[in-house]
Amino acid sequence: MTGNIEKKENKIVDWLFRFVKGMFIGSGAILPGVSGGALAAVFGIYERMIDFLADLRKDFVKNMIYFIPVGIGGLFGVFVLAYPLDFFLKTAQVQVFWCFIGCILGTMPSLYKEAGKEGRKTKHLIIAVITAVLAFIGLWAAREYLNIAVPQNFGTWIMAGAIFALGAVVPGLSPSNFLMYFNMYEPMTEGIKSLDFGILIPVAIGAVVCVLSLSKLMSIILKKAYASVFHFVFGVVVASTAIIAFIPDYSGVTSGVILVSILVFLAGLSLGLFMGWLEKKYKPE
Repeated sequence: MTGNIEKKENKIVDWLFRFVKGMFIGSGAILPGVSGGALAAVFGIYERMIDFLADLRKDFVKNMIYFIPVGIGGLFGVFVLAYPLDFFLKTAQVQVFWCFIGCILGTMPSLYKEAGKEGRKTKHLIIAVITAVLAFIGLWAAREYLNIAVPQNFGTWIMAGAIFALGAVVPGLSPSNFLMYFNMYEPMTEGIKSLDFGILIPVAIGAVVCVLSLSKLMSIILKKAYASVFHFVFGVVVASTAIIAFIPDYSGVTSGVILVSILVFLAGLSLGLFMGWLEKKYKPE
């Protein structure tokens, strides 16, 4: 009897945990500098997600049951958290980004462990280091020099949806950054908040086409070079986390803002480590 109760409690905790993962992935997808796919990898669901999307017919019911809370959490992160995120990005940008930096750093030990799940050699560590350096340089250069005015119409919103989805399929790629470079980020977030279907429909079309087109390729790559891919992802996550620290505007920052930033960073770090512990404890067999 006690065993059944514990098993039921574990299922509830696991469901809520997957919902929280989805919430972070969804909010990370719309937060500049953060990759939804990288967060999925950090939370240990990226490989299963790609395998599912690559072949929807395989274990469809089982996978749907698993990903329902992730999907609900993702929608919550994108649509519901868009409001407070937008507000705090305008009023407390430094604190928001340092909270996310803490969260990501807290989950990095889990990602590093995941990367070595199928073995780790010196070449994999070299891949991670080189990727981190090159990704940081590339992200910095894009941030400094890329600024393109793109006309906003049905076709370009499909393109925006594809870019948005790339962040889920290609871990480490921050779609929000690229949308900012194309001057489409703010109009898209405004469209999400106001439920503007003239934006939401083409964005959804682009996202679905992108995900279904690339998931099979990513699944094949993962099966052939799992350790290399995940050490590449680890390097990109390190680089993107570092670049996030340079995104906020630090002009006029007060000692109070610094103190709050340190506190929310530590809170985010603790949350990330706690989620890693929960992942280990409640991860289903």
